[in-house]
Amino acid sequence: MQSDTDSQSSQQPDVPAKVRMYTTRSCPYCMAARSLLSDKGVAFLDIAVDSKPELRAEMTRISGERTVPQIWVGETHVGGYTELAALERGGDLDLLLDA
Repeated sequence: MQSDTDSQSSQQPDVPAKVRMYTTRSCPYCMAARSLLSDKGVAFLDIAVDSKPELRAEMTRISGERTVPQIWVGETHVGGYTELAALERGGDLDLLLDA
């Protein structure tokens, strides 16, 4: 699904995503995060900040970080792919998704 904010969703349009990610299209860590979530069957909102300085500024303002991806599960800021993968390895990602 493509919108005017250049966001994409891995889900049906009427189902809210529990996971929100600010990404760029070519970032390898962004691709890895998409893959990890897709493989788990987790719906996510993919907010592309490529050539969208206002979205990158929003991401930086709410995360305190300038790098992508920046990932939230619900209201919890997870961080980037490295933190997401660590949660998955430790079994904590499922707990966070179920909260």
